Amino acid sequence: MGQILVTDEEGVTQELSASEGSSLMAVLRDHDYDIPAICGGACSCGTCHVLVGEKWIDKIPEMEMEEEFLLETLNHYDEARSRLACQVKFTEQLDGLSLQLLEQN
Repeated sequence: MGQILVTDEEGVTQELSASEGSSLMAVLRDHDYDIPAICGGACSCGTCHVLVGEKWIDKIPEMEMEEEFLLETLNHYDEARSRLACQVKFTEQLDGLSLQLLEQN
């Protein structure tokens, strides 16, 4: 079990517990964050788009081509920090990870 720091759309930061192997999307939903995730984690809708804290960018696994193509079409896309929460699994190396939630348009 580890922790992630989540800053919501209003700038409020909360520390959440996360289980190894869980997607970041599942962690957010388990803690009652209203992440639409319309596709259920299939990397096809982009509604679980988050920004990863700058110091964590090199510690998360590289994204697959499908995720990158989808992210590039989204509002608030940040080439360095954007990820889909459904595509990143929590690991021991990500203990303390910081994420920023984005407004859904």
